[in-house]
Amino acid sequence: MGAQQVAERFTELYGTRPEGVWAAPGRVNLIGEHTDYNDGFVMPFALPHQAVAAVSRRDDGILRLHSADIEGGVAELRLDALAPQSDPNWTAYPAGVAWALREAGHQVTGADVHLSSTVPTGAGLSSSAALEVVIALALNDLYELGLRRWKLARLCQRAENVYVGAPTGIMDQTASSCCEQGHALFLDTRDLSQQQIPFDLAAEGLRLLVVDTQVKHAHSGGEYGKRRAGCEKGAALLGVDALRDIPYAELDAALALLGDEEEIVRLVRHVVSEDHRVERVVGLLSSGETRAIGPVLTEGHTSLRDDFRISCPELDLVVDTALSAGALGARMTGGGFGGSAIVLAESTDVETLTKATEEAFAAAGFTTPRIFEAVPSRGAHRVI
Repeated sequence: MGAQQVAERFTELYGTRPEGVWAAPGRVNLIGEHTDYNDGFVMPFALPHQAVAAVSRRDDGILRLHSADIEGGVAELRLDALAPQSDPNWTAYPAGVAWALREAGHQVTGADVHLSSTVPTGAGLSSSAALEVVIALALNDLYELGLRRWKLARLCQRAENVYVGAPTGIMDQTASSCCEQGHALFLDTRDLSQQQIPFDLAAEGLRLLVVDTQVKHAHSGGEYGKRRAGCEKGAALLGVDALRDIPYAELDAALALLGDEEEIVRLVRHVVSEDHRVERVVGLLSSGETRAIGPVLTEGHTSLRDDFRISCPELDLVVDTALSAGALGARMTGGGFGGSAIVLAESTDVETLTKATEEAFAAAGFTTPRIFEAVPSRGAHRVI
């Protein structure tokens, strides 16, 4: 649904034109998985798929929410009654943003909202972050809060961590807020310093495919939280604030100090080596060696599969099939336990890769995957 259609539907629902329409994208993480909550490095870029919201202010403490994508009428919530982890529905994400803004002392007195999103849910492409960021940007603009993009991302993360109850890092919200068209975002999640790295695949005859396995995951489930807790335990055992503080050159020595803590050893090895992979990809892209990032992406998948243990048969099949069919590199992306994989390929090989993947899924009895091109796109912005 386009911005104009969202505005028209808002008018039908609420009887007046919205004050504006905003958009915020989903994201694909090129490299740097499960490093963000370890104060590490990540490298996402924004997708053309986005959440779009038509919004107007209210002054009576009421938040009214409606989604074009979910059955049901307008949900009405009182801002002064919002409480963390009290809402199991989709409304927790926009309500959590309003709650986080008010908790931070910002004068938000209500809103009417109509939403529509093209970001696939449960695919590891940050559909929830897109929903949070589009609401945050709209309220920031309408209430003239003057908050910078990185601050909006922090507040959206707080909404998801505290209000929704999902222990996500800062990457998704920052990517949706701050990415630029034609670039990947090299983000240091410790200090939120950013560098926009040119990433124009088409100019080099390359394409990056997203393969949505259609296997759904939920970040608020226990497995994600277990790994985060394991990483925190590893940092404590090694006497550092976060695993980011373990230099890659000292990884083997650090692992030796962990002794027979096998699970912690695996988690630490992944995070420290993944931070190093992000730095390698930044270096390769900065020097124009785009094709050379392919093997680094594949290394990342191996680490996520064997050390972090968050892959699944469908994701592994995508990677194995793509590599066998000539891809330059492939890996799962996102939180894991389902979702999507990315495939870096020559433009001329896309049709072959797509066919091979679909045939492999059919032969395995898996649901047909959704395959589309990931084009580095614009971050959150006002549309109307």
